[in-house]
Amino acid sequence: MHPDEQHRLLEAVATLTRAAGEVIMDIYHSDFAVRGKDDASPVTDADERAEALILAGLAELGVDFPVVAEEATAAGHVPEVADCFWLVDPLDGTREFVNRNGEFTVNIALIENGSPLLGVVFAPAIGALYAGSRAGGAYIEDADGRRAIKAREPASEGLDVLASRSHGDSAALTQLLAGRPIRSLINAGSSLKLCLLAAGQADIYPRQGRTMEWDIAAGHAVLAAAGGQIQTLDGGPLLYGKPGFENPHFVACGAQPFF
Repeated sequence: MHPDEQHRLLEAVATLTRAAGEVIMDIYHSDFAVRGKDDASPVTDADERAEALILAGLAELGVDFPVVAEEATAAGHVPEVADCFWLVDPLDGTREFVNRNGEFTVNIALIENGSPLLGVVFAPAIGALYAGSRAGGAYIEDADGRRAIKAREPASEGLDVLASRSHGDSAALTQLLAGRPIRSLINAGSSLKLCLLAAGQADIYPRQGRTMEWDIAAGHAVLAAAGGQIQTLDGGPLLYGKPGFENPHFVACGAQPFF
Protein backbone atom coordinates (compact mmCIF):
# COMPACT_ATOMS: atom_id res chain seq x y z
CA MET A 1 0.00 0.00 0.00
CA HIS A 2 1.30 3.44 -0.94
CA PRO A 3 2.64 5.54 1.99
CA ASP A 4 0.11 8.32 1.28
CA GLU A 5 -2.76 5.84 1.58
CA GLN A 6 -1.28 4.42 4.78
CA HIS A 7 -1.16 7.95 6.21
CA ARG A 8 -4.75 8.67 5.20
CA LEU A 9 -6.08 5.49 6.73
CA LEU A 10 -4.03 5.87 9.90
CA GLU A 11 -5.35 9.37 10.56
CA ALA A 12 -8.92 8.27 9.82
CA VAL A 13 -8.60 5.32 12.17
CA ALA A 14 -7.14 7.57 14.88
CA THR A 15 -10.22 9.77 14.63
CA LEU A 16 -12.44 6.70 14.77
CA THR A 17 -10.76 5.34 17.91
CA ARG A 18 -11.27 8.68 19.64
CA ALA A 19 -14.97 8.60 18.78
CA ALA A 20 -15.25 5.06 20.14
CA GLY A 21 -13.40 6.21 23.24
CA GLU A 22 -16.03 8.87 23.88
CA VAL A 23 -18.76 6.22 23.77
CA ILE A 24 -16.79 4.02 26.15
CA MET A 25 -16.16 6.83 28.64
CA ASP A 26 -19.85 7.76 28.74
CA ILE A 27 -20.60 4.22 29.88
CA TYR A 28 -17.51 4.08 32.14
CA HIS A 29 -18.97 6.94 34.19
CA SER A 30 -22.35 5.23 34.50
CA ASP A 31 -23.68 2.31 36.52
CA PHE A 32 -23.08 -0.24 33.75
CA ALA A 33 -23.84 -3.97 33.82
CA VAL A 34 -21.33 -6.76 33.16
CA ARG A 35 -22.36 -9.93 31.33
CA GLY A 36 -20.49 -13.13 30.52
CA LYS A 37 -19.80 -14.45 27.01
CA ASP A 38 -19.68 -18.12 26.06
CA ASP A 39 -15.94 -18.21 26.82
CA ALA A 40 -16.63 -16.74 30.31
CA SER A 41 -14.93 -13.45 29.46
CA PRO A 42 -16.80 -10.28 30.46
CA VAL A 43 -18.63 -7.98 28.06
CA THR A 44 -20.43 -4.66 28.60
CA ASP A 45 -22.52 -2.23 26.58
CA ALA A 46 -19.29 -0.30 26.04
CA ASP A 47 -17.77 -3.18 24.05
CA GLU A 48 -20.83 -3.53 21.85
CA ARG A 49 -21.60 0.14 21.25
CA ALA A 50 -17.97 1.00 20.50
CA GLU A 51 -17.71 -1.88 18.04
CA ALA A 52 -20.88 -0.79 16.23
CA LEU A 53 -19.46 2.72 15.85
CA ILE A 54 -16.12 1.37 14.57
CA LEU A 55 -17.71 -0.99 12.05
CA ALA A 56 -19.82 1.85 10.64
CA GLY A 57 -16.78 4.11 10.46
CA LEU A 58 -14.57 1.57 8.69
CA ALA A 59 -17.29 1.04 6.09
CA GLU A 60 -16.99 4.72 5.15
CA LEU A 61 -13.23 4.76 4.50
CA GLY A 62 -13.45 3.82 0.83
CA VAL A 63 -11.57 0.52 1.13
CA ASP A 64 -13.27 -2.85 0.81
CA PHE A 65 -11.42 -4.92 3.41
CA PRO A 66 -13.05 -7.59 5.60
CA VAL A 67 -13.37 -6.73 9.30
CA VAL A 68 -12.69 -9.26 12.03
CA ALA A 69 -14.10 -7.74 15.21
CA GLU A 70 -14.17 -9.33 18.65
CA GLU A 71 -17.86 -9.05 19.52
CA ALA A 72 -19.07 -9.89 16.00
CA THR A 73 -16.82 -12.95 16.01
CA ALA A 74 -18.20 -14.02 19.40
CA ALA A 75 -21.67 -13.82 17.83
CA GLY A 76 -20.59 -16.06 14.94
CA HIS A 77 -20.04 -13.38 12.28
CA VAL A 78 -16.59 -14.26 10.95
CA PRO A 79 -15.67 -13.06 7.43
CA GLU A 80 -13.24 -14.74 5.07
CA VAL A 81 -9.99 -12.80 5.34
CA ALA A 82 -7.99 -11.76 2.32
CA ASP A 83 -4.56 -10.18 1.78
CA CYS A 84 -5.76 -7.10 3.66
CA PHE A 85 -8.22 -7.11 6.55
CA TRP A 86 -9.06 -5.15 9.68
CA LEU A 87 -8.74 -6.49 13.22
CA VAL A 88 -10.85 -4.66 15.81
CA ASP A 89 -10.98 -4.92 19.58
CA PRO A 90 -13.41 -2.19 20.62
CA LEU A 91 -12.51 -2.48 24.31
CA ASP A 92 -9.30 -4.31 25.13
CA GLY A 93 -8.96 -4.77 28.85
CA THR A 94 -12.62 -5.21 29.76
CA ARG A 95 -11.53 -6.43 33.19
CA GLU A 96 -9.57 -3.18 33.62
CA PHE A 97 -12.68 -1.29 32.50
CA VAL A 98 -14.85 -3.14 35.01
CA ASN A 99 -12.28 -2.52 37.77
CA ARG A 100 -12.16 1.16 36.75
CA ASN A 101 -8.36 1.39 36.75
CA GLY A 102 -8.14 3.24 33.42
CA GLU A 103 -5.92 0.66 31.67
CA PHE A 104 -8.23 -0.21 28.79
CA THR A 105 -7.94 0.65 25.13
CA VAL A 106 -9.63 0.84 21.74
CA ASN A 107 -7.65 -1.15 19.14
CA ILE A 108 -7.88 -1.04 15.35
CA ALA A 109 -5.28 -2.59 13.04
CA LEU A 110 -4.95 -3.21 9.32
CA ILE A 111 -3.21 -6.44 8.33
CA GLU A 112 -1.46 -6.88 5.00
CA ASN A 113 -0.13 -10.29 3.94
CA GLY A 114 -0.14 -11.60 7.50
CA SER A 115 1.71 -8.68 9.10
CA PRO A 116 0.42 -5.49 10.74
CA LEU A 117 0.53 -2.58 8.28
CA LEU A 118 -0.87 0.13 10.55
CA GLY A 119 -2.68 0.42 13.83
CA VAL A 120 -4.02 2.70 16.53
CA VAL A 121 -4.34 2.10 20.28
CA PHE A 122 -6.31 4.70 22.23
CA ALA A 123 -6.54 4.71 26.02
CA PRO A 124 -9.47 7.09 26.59
CA ALA A 125 -9.29 7.18 30.40
CA ILE A 126 -5.73 8.51 30.32
CA GLY A 127 -6.02 10.45 27.08
CA ALA A 128 -3.14 8.70 25.31
CA LEU A 129 -3.28 7.66 21.66
CA TYR A 130 -0.53 5.53 20.10
CA ALA A 131 -0.39 5.07 16.33
CA GLY A 132 1.99 3.68 13.76
CA SER A 133 2.34 2.51 10.18
CA ARG A 134 4.94 0.63 8.21
CA ALA A 135 5.69 3.68 6.09
CA GLY A 136 5.40 6.47 8.61
CA GLY A 137 6.84 5.35 11.94
CA ALA A 138 5.09 5.58 15.30
CA TYR A 139 3.86 8.39 17.50
CA ILE A 140 2.05 9.15 20.73
CA GLU A 141 -0.52 11.91 21.06
CA ASP A 142 -1.54 13.04 24.55
CA ALA A 143 -1.89 16.21 26.63
CA ASP A 144 1.66 17.19 25.64
CA GLY A 145 0.88 16.99 21.91
CA ARG A 146 2.07 14.59 19.20
CA ARG A 147 5.62 13.27 19.11
CA ALA A 148 7.50 10.37 17.53
CA ILE A 149 8.34 7.31 19.60
CA LYS A 150 11.02 4.65 19.18
CA ALA A 151 11.70 1.31 20.83
CA ARG A 152 14.95 1.09 22.77
CA GLU A 153 17.89 -1.23 23.42
CA PRO A 154 17.95 -2.79 26.93
CA ALA A 155 20.09 -1.11 29.59
CA SER A 156 23.26 -2.82 30.81
CA GLU A 157 21.71 -3.21 34.28
CA GLY A 158 19.08 -5.59 32.93
CA LEU A 159 15.67 -5.87 31.32
CA ASP A 160 12.59 -3.88 32.29
CA VAL A 161 9.92 -6.57 31.88
CA LEU A 162 6.20 -5.97 31.36
CA ALA A 163 3.67 -8.43 32.75
CA SER A 164 -0.09 -8.66 32.39
CA ARG A 165 -2.06 -7.19 35.29
CA SER A 166 -5.01 -9.56 34.83
CA HIS A 167 -3.46 -12.62 33.14
CA GLY A 168 -0.05 -13.09 34.70
CA ASP A 169 1.72 -16.46 35.11
CA SER A 170 4.70 -15.79 37.36
CA ALA A 171 6.09 -19.33 37.20
CA ALA A 172 6.11 -19.39 33.39
CA LEU A 173 7.62 -15.91 33.32
CA THR A 174 10.41 -16.91 35.69
CA GLN A 175 11.24 -19.96 33.59
CA LEU A 176 11.32 -18.00 30.33
CA LEU A 177 13.58 -15.30 31.76
CA ALA A 178 15.95 -17.68 33.57
CA GLY A 179 19.56 -16.53 33.25
CA ARG A 180 18.72 -13.04 31.98
CA PRO A 181 19.39 -9.99 34.16
CA ILE A 182 16.14 -8.29 35.23
CA ARG A 183 16.09 -4.67 36.39
CA SER A 184 12.37 -4.30 37.04
CA LEU A 185 8.97 -5.94 36.59
CA ILE A 186 6.12 -3.65 35.53
CA ASN A 187 2.45 -4.67 35.63
CA ALA A 188 0.12 -3.09 33.09
CA GLY A 189 -3.23 -3.84 31.49
CA SER A 190 -4.44 -4.37 27.93
CA SER A 191 -2.40 -3.56 24.81
CA LEU A 192 -0.79 -0.62 26.62
CA LYS A 193 2.08 -3.01 27.32
CA LEU A 194 2.97 -3.11 23.62
CA CYS A 195 2.73 0.67 23.44
CA LEU A 196 5.09 1.08 26.40
CA LEU A 197 7.61 -1.03 24.50
CA ALA A 198 7.11 1.12 21.41
CA ALA A 199 7.67 4.27 23.46
CA GLY A 200 10.98 2.99 24.87
CA GLN A 201 9.66 2.63 28.42
CA ALA A 202 10.34 -1.11 28.76
CA ASP A 203 12.24 -3.89 27.00
CA ILE A 204 10.14 -7.05 26.73
CA TYR A 205 6.63 -8.36 27.28
CA PRO A 206 6.42 -12.18 27.37
CA ARG A 207 2.92 -13.58 27.00
CA GLN A 208 2.44 -17.26 27.76
CA GLY A 209 -1.32 -17.27 27.93
CA ARG A 210 -4.24 -17.18 25.54
CA THR A 211 -4.64 -14.12 23.33
CA MET A 212 -6.59 -13.48 20.17
CA GLU A 213 -5.34 -11.62 17.13
CA TRP A 214 -7.54 -8.57 17.76
CA ASP A 215 -6.08 -8.27 21.28
CA ILE A 216 -2.61 -7.38 20.07
CA ALA A 217 -2.63 -6.47 16.35
CA ALA A 218 -2.93 -2.69 16.82
CA GLY A 219 -0.26 -2.64 19.52
CA HIS A 220 1.91 -4.85 17.31
CA ALA A 221 1.54 -2.35 14.46
CA VAL A 222 2.64 0.52 16.71
CA LEU A 223 5.55 -1.52 18.09
CA ALA A 224 6.73 -2.58 14.64
CA ALA A 225 6.53 1.00 13.38
CA ALA A 226 8.67 2.04 16.37
CA GLY A 227 11.37 -0.53 15.59
CA GLY A 228 10.27 -3.40 17.82
CA GLN A 229 8.83 -6.82 17.06
CA ILE A 230 6.86 -9.78 18.36
CA GLN A 231 8.42 -13.25 18.21
CA THR A 232 6.82 -16.62 18.80
CA LEU A 233 8.66 -18.91 21.20
CA ASP A 234 10.46 -20.61 18.31
CA GLY A 235 11.94 -17.24 17.32
CA GLY A 236 9.72 -16.68 14.29
CA PRO A 237 7.50 -13.67 13.57
CA LEU A 238 3.94 -13.55 14.86
CA LEU A 239 1.57 -13.60 11.87
CA TYR A 240 -2.14 -12.87 11.44
CA GLY A 241 -5.07 -14.51 9.70
CA LYS A 242 -4.54 -17.83 11.48
CA PRO A 243 -7.40 -20.36 11.72
CA GLY A 244 -9.52 -19.37 14.71
CA PHE A 245 -7.52 -16.12 15.09
CA GLU A 246 -5.80 -17.44 18.23
CA ASN A 247 -2.18 -16.52 18.90
CA PRO A 248 0.59 -18.82 20.09
CA HIS A 249 2.67 -17.77 23.09
CA PHE A 250 4.99 -14.89 22.23
CA VAL A 251 7.55 -12.38 23.41
CA ALA A 252 7.18 -8.75 22.37
CA CYS A 253 10.44 -6.85 22.46
CA GLY A 254 11.92 -3.45 21.75
CA ALA A 255 14.87 -2.76 19.47
CA GLN A 256 16.71 -5.94 20.51
CA PRO A 257 15.14 -9.32 19.63
CA PHE A 258 14.62 -11.73 22.52
CA PHE A 259 15.66 -14.87 20.60
